[in-house]
Amino acid sequence: MAFALSLLGALAACQKNDASGGQLAGKMNDAAQQAGQKLDQAASYVGQQVDTAKQNLQSASATTITIDPSALASGAQANLQGAASATSAALGKAASLAGAGLQNAGSKLQQWSNNVAASSASAASGDSDSNDAQKQMDK
Repeated sequence: MAFALSLLGALAACQKNDASGGQLAGKMNDAAQQAGQKLDQAASYVGQQVDTAKQNLQSASATTITIDPSALASGAQANLQGAASATSAALGKAASLAGAGLQNAGSKLQQWSNNVAASSASAASGDSDSNDAQKQMDK
């Protein structure tokens, strides 16, 4: 429409001679026809682009995705085996650390027990000496 109006304006500006009403109407008719043709061409181009886009969308939606269950199971099994191996190694390390800790604690407990026993024996022998001394005085 803008093209048609500008064409009409240009035709009106270029007309310096006195044109009859029929000539002016004919030129306006020609300009309107040209504008209509340009609009038809533009509409046709847009229609072609829309059709191409529709075909591309249909092609894309027609694509199928296939999943191979055996490949999926194989991948899952490999992942599980890796996880089991890592878990086993972590548990082995934890058991080793726990065993070393328990051994250290047991050794310290045994040392403490020996110290307590030695203290008790020394205290008991000290008491018997004082009892002997008391007996001697009583005589």
